[in-house]
Amino acid sequence: MAAPITVHPPDAEGGRRVVARGRILGTAHHVYDLLDLLQAVGLEPADVRLDDPELIEWRGGGAWAWGPGDGDES
Repeated sequence: MAAPITVHPPDAEGGRRVVARGRILGTAHHVYDLLDLLQAVGLEPADVRLDDPELIEWRGGGAWAWGPGDGDES
C-alpha cells in the first residue's frame, strides 16, 4: 500500500509539493511548513514521524532536503 502522503522533490526555489491521497495540500519550504499542511488535514505534529514510510513517501530527498538540488542523486 502506498503512503498516504507524498512529498515531491525540491523545486528551483526549494519548495516541495505535498500531496495527501491525491489532493495537493500546498508547497512546503521547510519541515515546519510540512507539519502545518498536515495539521490542516487533521494530523497532529506530535503524531507525525517523518521517517515513517507508511505515512510519508519522500521523493527526491528525505526530510532534510529543502534547497534546490538537495534531492539530486548524482
